Amino acid sequence: MSRTSITAPPRRVLSEKQADTVDRLADAAVEELRLHGYDGLTVRNVARRAGVAAATAYTYFASKDHLVAEVFWRRLDALPRPGVDLELSPRHCVAAALTGTGLLVADEPELAAACTTAILSSEPNVRRVRDAIGADIADRLAVALGPDGSPEILRLLNLVYTGALVQAGMGNLEYGDLSGRMEEAAGVIFGGAS
Repeated sequence: MSRTSITAPPRRVLSEKQADTVDRLADAAVEELRLHGYDGLTVRNVARRAGVAAATAYTYFASKDHLVAEVFWRRLDALPRPGVDLELSPRHCVAAALTGTGLLVADEPELAAACTTAILSSEPNVRRVRDAIGADIADRLAVALGPDGSPEILRLLNLVYTGALVQAGMGNLEYGDLSGRMEEAAGVIFGGAS
């Protein structure tokens, strides 16, 4: 799957001022999470911290879950895209492709917990962002597997990664350990190839 085949959440084209407002809201959301956690997060408080009206914030984000999911998506989308390294084994390529994704929220436990909760929301706006996140991860895995990667292996690695994210969100795994766990899983999948 190529990067261009990913279906990103529908976004309107933002003016420079609107983009600045969205950036301020995203930054304010992270700060509010640090101070008050997910339970204390409200779009109204994020708007206040960002210096915008609550109504303005709601024109961009339907809920706090939508806002938190977007913060995670923005961080993921900003990560460098891995290339294919023919010198590495498939298991090492998989680990390398996902190293940065595990570190997106590793140093921010409040944001990590919020992302786990928010991304699982059934809200339509969150579902679109979650689909874009899933497509991005699938694309990173497909690139890591290279042209010989089967759809079955891709689906299995995607499932393992999703489960690892949930485990990390529950506190049973450190986010920084995700790439190592994915490398282990890829090693098992590829018959212990190193």
